Amino acid sequence: MVVDSHTASDDPIGIPSDHGRPRAQNKGWLDQATSIWVLTLGFIVLTVLAAGPVRVLDYQLNRRWLYLFNPDLVWFAQNVLDRVAGQAVCLPVLAAVAITLAYRRQSWRPIGFALAAEAAFYIGVGGLKVLLARPSTTLHDPRFFQGGLLDLGDRGISYPSGHSSEAILIYGAAVYLIAHYSGASERVVLGLSWVVAAIAMNSVVVSFLLGWHWITDLIGGLIAGGLFLRILVQCDRRTRHRWSRMESFERDGLDS
Repeated sequence: MVVDSHTASDDPIGIPSDHGRPRAQNKGWLDQATSIWVLTLGFIVLTVLAAGPVRVLDYQLNRRWLYLFNPDLVWFAQNVLDRVAGQAVCLPVLAAVAITLAYRRQSWRPIGFALAAEAAFYIGVGGLKVLLARPSTTLHDPRFFQGGLLDLGDRGISYPSGHSSEAILIYGAAVYLIAHYSGASERVVLGLSWVVAAIAMNSVVVSFLLGWHWITDLIGGLIAGGLFLRILVQCDRRTRHRWSRMESFERDGLDS
């Protein structure tokens, strides 16, 4: 395989019509709201709040709600709904998308992006979990730096939630690859984006109802997943732009 030389540019071509302007404005607003700096600041603010005044709210909201209201749904929630955002499901989905697009485009870039997304989850999100060392809800202590991977295993690294971050990072990476390395229409990409949003919401609701995470763990996971996905997207766009310029220079040199 070679570096993909047929990837479409992200820049708009021509003058947008009046019909397309609201859509472009909405996309611009969304890009600003999910920029690296905004997400970074949001994660820091949430972490400070979770370690301080919101800690009490975390403790008060922590209940095994599903066991209290409908125990018959516990098995389905644990073994079906919760696993949608787990590695056993989301990783094969991302791998299938990346390998298929790499074969079709004759490029290693989709596979490289998928590997980077998985590395971002384990190194980035996992590093935050180990660093902040927040005990899980089963230990009834929402304070930070009171847990630890070596001392408590996965019960000592609750923040940010791995499942909610995976829902955004891994599935979001798959949608990004489809959007930029396939011929999928804008409508298809938008529909897939809503699917990712639904999976993320499912992860948050299920984990909260089962009492597996503090509520700020789940929100922090969404922000962390979005942050690392945004970083990967920025890096991929820049490298694609550089390769495109290099290839255009090479073509111009051969033609002259």
